[in-house]
Amino acid sequence: MHERILIVDFGSQYTQLIARRVREHQVFSEVVPPSQALEAAKNGDLHGIILSGGPASAYSEGAPTMPAEMLSLGVPILGICYGMQWMCETLGGEVLPGESREFGFTELEVTEAGELFAGVAASTVVWMSHGDHVSRLPEGFSRLAHSAHCPEGAIANPEAKLYALQFHPEVGHTAEGQRILQNFLRHICGCQGDWTPRDLAEELIQSVQDQVGPDGEIVLGLSGGVDSSVVGAICQKAIGARCHAIFVDNGLLRAGEREMVETAFRDHFELDLTVIDAADRFLNRLAGVTDPEEKRKHIGYEFVEIFREQAKRFSGAKFLGQGTLYPDVIESVAAHGGPTAVIKSHHNVGGLPEDLEMDLVEPLRLLFKDEVRALGLVLGLPAEMVGRQPFPGPGLAVRCVGECTPQRVRILREADRIVREEFEARDEHHGVWQYFAVLTGARSVGVMGDQRTYEEACAIRAVQSNDGMTADWVYPSRDCLQAISSRVINQVRGINRVVLDITSKPPGTIEWE
Repeated sequence: MHERILIVDFGSQYTQLIARRVREHQVFSEVVPPSQALEAAKNGDLHGIILSGGPASAYSEGAPTMPAEMLSLGVPILGICYGMQWMCETLGGEVLPGESREFGFTELEVTEAGELFAGVAASTVVWMSHGDHVSRLPEGFSRLAHSAHCPEGAIANPEAKLYALQFHPEVGHTAEGQRILQNFLRHICGCQGDWTPRDLAEELIQSVQDQVGPDGEIVLGLSGGVDSSVVGAICQKAIGARCHAIFVDNGLLRAGEREMVETAFRDHFELDLTVIDAADRFLNRLAGVTDPEEKRKHIGYEFVEIFREQAKRFSGAKFLGQGTLYPDVIESVAAHGGPTAVIKSHHNVGGLPEDLEMDLVEPLRLLFKDEVRALGLVLGLPAEMVGRQPFPGPGLAVRCVGECTPQRVRILREADRIVREEFEARDEHHGVWQYFAVLTGARSVGVMGDQRTYEEACAIRAVQSNDGMTADWVYPSRDCLQAISSRVINQVRGINRVVLDITSKPPGTIEWE
């Protein structure tokens, strides 16, 4: 029985990021929708509760809510953004639309540190994302901090063990967010920290054993990326030879990807590995398709059909293993049954057919990339495999804006190879989350050899991130950009312009589609 923090999901895109931050302090976290919160709060060694943000207004009809009894359970509670506003509305305060919205980096002035802001500078930068504000505090509450446009930036009622923040401490953009969460977990909730990656690995292995049973077999969708590799290690330790890995070359891989995967997995795994060449099959299905949602769903369908076909080779293969992570889930569906908005359907989540006929085995479904990397090392995977930059399941399709014709995919693959080679040749890839090329679909006039050209524009995309939920764009050196631009335009027929994408997440996403 681990120390436990319950996180109530009011629909924020960052809910599981809160859970991840809690786990970074070696404290077990559990995410539930408001409808299940009271029941879940009464189970286990509960040390505290965190109420997430969300897109709704606390004063609106139909806004997410839960029994007010949650606020009097005797354990510390931290409300974040909507969680703060719901707390205030429920306890007799008032929430109103703000005259001025706050989105992004904001200066916060701490006026009363107390336990929550212990060790935090009197003036610090936080990440705000709200249009409403608390206009009247409930009885017993006092102000801890404020910003220029938000008088109640942080509030507390220590006697009732109730604390609330209008900003988001869980995102990396809040300079001292980790310290604030640590203060809540350690000093206010009294957590000592008894949750480690090794604990998680053992529990995930056991969960796969319990799900599959003594005779079940898994068909594992192996992409060669970090996520599916870790799932492969978990499944191998859980059921051994009853896990059958299927690597599908869908014609949308990076240059050299297929060869790397075959070599790496035959050297490091004892999995039953089958390689399927399905490039023509996927590209034929994508012919004429330009909508990104349709692309993902077509790709997901084709993957599943291949896995179904392969499953017929094994009498007990009723399970499909996938390297689904929480960022895939949180953007595709309301992961916890709450009001989370759908951003895009990932091919392995929102793109799956309803008549799948196989039970999904997704041990990483509620984890983030950095947690998965730590798991991989605990499970004994080589560091070079665990440290690879993420590559989306739909492959180059989500970096090829518009139709994925064989010619356009070839052009993008060549440009992407050059981007990766130049970053790595200059050691500029260290600390960079992803660095790749995008075929934008935009065409422009150029001059090459004294002749007019009208060809595609290629974008360079490089970002730094810890978890994929938020990201900052990276500015490569001028020499790196010059080399990429020169090589792409001279060596890749079909591209006559190279641009740099300097969009963070949010407001953008890391991939273009």
